[in-house]
Amino acid sequence: MQTTIRLSLAALLLLLLGACATAPTRSDPRDPWERMNRATYAFNDKVDRAVLKPVARGYRSITPHVVQVGVSNFFTNVTYPTVMVNDLLQGQFTPFVHDTSRLLVNTVLGIGGLFDPATPMGLEKNDRDFGQTLGVWGVKSGPYLVIPLLGPSDVRDGFGRVGDVFSDPRHYMRNNYWSWGLWGLGVVDLRAHLLDLEAKLQGVYDPYAFIRNVYLQNREFKVHGGNSQSEEDEEQKMLEESGIEPTPPQSQPPPPEPRTPR
Repeated sequence: MQTTIRLSLAALLLLLLGACATAPTRSDPRDPWERMNRATYAFNDKVDRAVLKPVARGYRSITPHVVQVGVSNFFTNVTYPTVMVNDLLQGQFTPFVHDTSRLLVNTVLGIGGLFDPATPMGLEKNDRDFGQTLGVWGVKSGPYLVIPLLGPSDVRDGFGRVGDVFSDPRHYMRNNYWSWGLWGLGVVDLRAHLLDLEAKLQGVYDPYAFIRNVYLQNREFKVHGGNSQSEEDEEQKMLEESGIEPTPPQSQPPPPEPRTPR
């Protein structure tokens, strides 16, 4: 799997990172509910510090890297029907064929999605959701909104999350233990990927405003400039312009560190 951190997922959970926000220096017309949003941001940050961050650190420390890559590949594969549904809703028929082929290749040859043979075959990973589809249909984004436990959003994307849930195969699992277990593991996997990114945010003066700007710019790109065949290259460029170095792909385990001869 191309485990380059996709900006949309980073924006979803980044609000759980960093220190408590400082007071805003000026109001942003995109964020008329800033006082409420900052309170929600602070709440989410406390939950992250108390629960998600320690669990993610433990997961990373005890889980072999090759297993972590397989888990990330699996969740990318299992949630890919959402991308395919939104391909059709946006009239992206050629990407739909490619994404369908990617899902089939990784499910069959990749042993249920644990491996990612589709990427070397040239079947690039796309990222589409219902919030983006609503934007393509002309629905305005509305005010910026921080959702408790879920993170950065806006009014349009908040409604779009409902469609994302119903297009996710995990929603239709009858065994609640497996269903909730997979949801939980997916959150831990995402949070573990953000541990390195968190360190790069320590010097940001106002993490709340920074995350808000990155999220809104990313969503604007997805709606009005997301038809590129190289979406990940565009998103990495946005990360660089925001002052964050892109996280390198983790499709292969890192090489072992050289040892000094005894």
